[in-house]
Amino acid sequence: MQKHTSELIRTLARGTALVALVLGVVGCATQNASPPAPTTAASATYEYKVGPGDTLNINVWRNPELSSTVPVRPDGKVSTPLVDELVAQGKTPTEIARDVEKALGKFVRDPVVTVIVTNFVGPYSEQIRVVGEATKPQFLPYKQKMTVMDVMIAVGGLTEFADGNKATIIRASENNKRYGVRLQDLVKRGDISANVEMLPGDILIIPQGWF
Repeated sequence: MQKHTSELIRTLARGTALVALVLGVVGCATQNASPPAPTTAASATYEYKVGPGDTLNINVWRNPELSSTVPVRPDGKVSTPLVDELVAQGKTPTEIARDVEKALGKFVRDPVVTVIVTNFVGPYSEQIRVVGEATKPQFLPYKQKMTVMDVMIAVGGLTEFADGNKATIIRASENNKRYGVRLQDLVKRGDISANVEMLPGDILIIPQGWF
């Protein structure tokens, strides 16, 4: 009887060790290998830069015939009355206004120009890209103080197959450094501490879970 009891104890001990080992492996698998993303993204004062697909309202004071609303072409240029092939991509609206004034100065005395962006896309280098297990993977124009929660709302949240807590941000502004983000905790559990700020050019990758 004592012999059977000892064997039973050894069997249970081996089973307990195996369960502990499995749980340890699973626990490690659910951890994100990348360091957590900083809650606040350190960045200088952000200035919006124009990109292909933006729409510009170019107003020339006291010269309505020279004013126009134009799209920024795929090559990053715009054309307005008396101004052809003006590069707009990568410039601020103020910089574009000064360029238009310089070009019009050949035909108009002391032109005063204002430029307003009415449809925002932004340059490719500053767009936020979401790939993987998002409901609607897409690119988004960056906005100042944009957070990963704003991004998840825009893409419709996670799919049922997403392993949200193993998602990563690839930060182009930091030489493609990888940061971990806890999207599952944020989206499914409402853990606001998992919310972090985005930076221009960030890529959010959401992997698929194993089970």
